[in-house]
Amino acid sequence: MRKLFALALLVFSSLSFSQSFPSRPVKIVVAFPPGGSTDITARLVAPKLAELWKQPVLVENKPGAGANIGTDYVAKSAPDGHTLLLATTAFAVSAAVYDKLPYDPQKDLAPVLFVSSIPNLLVVNPALPASTPQEFVQYARANPGKLSFSSPGPATGQRLAFELVKQAAGIDLLHVPYKGGAPAGQAVMAGEVQAMIVNLVEALPQIKSGRMKAIAVTTAKRSAMLPEVPTLAETVTPGLDVSVWQGLLAPAGTPKEAMARINRDVAAVLAQPDVRERLAGLGMDIAPGTGAEFEQFLRAEIAQWKKVAQGANIKAE
Repeated sequence: MRKLFALALLVFSSLSFSQSFPSRPVKIVVAFPPGGSTDITARLVAPKLAELWKQPVLVENKPGAGANIGTDYVAKSAPDGHTLLLATTAFAVSAAVYDKLPYDPQKDLAPVLFVSSIPNLLVVNPALPASTPQEFVQYARANPGKLSFSSPGPATGQRLAFELVKQAAGIDLLHVPYKGGAPAGQAVMAGEVQAMIVNLVEALPQIKSGRMKAIAVTTAKRSAMLPEVPTLAETVTPGLDVSVWQGLLAPAGTPKEAMARINRDVAAVLAQPDVRERLAGLGMDIAPGTGAEFEQFLRAEIAQWKKVAQGANIKAE
């Protein structure tokens, strides 16, 4: 009888929690300043969730320290589903390059669902005598150590992505870090450096104006926005697949019922035509799945970037 009572109590509690969540405003934390693609995604999804949940859904920007301030805030929040993190590639990069973090990336946060990905592009200064991946690799091999590439910082996803390309293609380029993506891009256009890896949407205006030349896409498949540009995987580095991704995380210990509802409702919002159209216009591929699938993806991402960081001797202070 006691076992039956305990089981009934557990079922009742689970149903009660599922029905009561959310019981107050929900906060989606973006670990970057307002205006970027992650912020846009959060602010597009938030009001749609508020309609479903009959509770306010607020977006709070907590930038700084390579996205670790916002991530740490969520990791230390109450595990009840009311505080969520819209994470990006920076989450896996931090786990790979920092010796010490104020949170444990694989223990203190629980993956809810993968949201989207944006292809990266390998771009070069138009004066560089290379227009295909094969020509770029051939030219770099013929001029070892003489070419350089820019990034928004020494321990960023863009820097690691280029290091991965270097390792996979067997080429040698000097890394030149800048303070942010805009000056890194300006350096390519001005000829201060010859190349960089940048997300497709940021590069498109410069490619169309002729100030940058697109060499290759870093994802396994070509981009619908630039179908004529080949992938690195199909040309010089088989198997390479790198993108800028977004995914939703909750504090570890958040009840499964809340996680399941968040997963289900966010996926439903992402399936709405106006949401898909808006995000597709930003170059995003919408691909929500299960929390288990996202967890598996994160483990692979962190392992990949750790290997790249070790090979390039990259460590964040």
